[in-house]
Amino acid sequence: MLARRELSEQQVRQRLARKQHEPDDIDAAIARLREERALDDARVAEAIARTETAVRKRGKLRVRMQIERAGISRELARNAIDEVFAAIEDDALLEASLAKRLRGRDTIADDREFQRLFRYLVAQGFESDRIIKALSLRKRGK
Repeated sequence: MLARRELSEQQVRQRLARKQHEPDDIDAAIARLREERALDDARVAEAIARTETAVRKRGKLRVRMQIERAGISRELARNAIDEVFAAIEDDALLEASLAKRLRGRDTIADDREFQRLFRYLVAQGFESDRIIKALSLRKRGK
């Protein structure tokens, strides 16, 4: 399971339980994997954060949700997000996500597209005030 990608402790537990392994065997496997450092939730949180920002161009809120969905604690999620976003400019990430959605166009056609892009960017985890600022600049053609 861990050869393909990083998994959190909870994800490994769920997958082993689905394969109907005994709870004691699962606990023993988890303990051994932790001891061998093959299982590290902090490393998984950082990997998720890097992937979500670099590949999917998502904002902090969505990245935190993805990390927590993997069963990683809020504290580890916050630490990973702080570390990854320290090297990234939030506005540049928002612009990259917007440019990806506009597919090469520089301006927003109308209010309907403005609203659709706003909803999309909120769902991608960006803060609404930054979204409105970025979209307003595009609407005016600047």
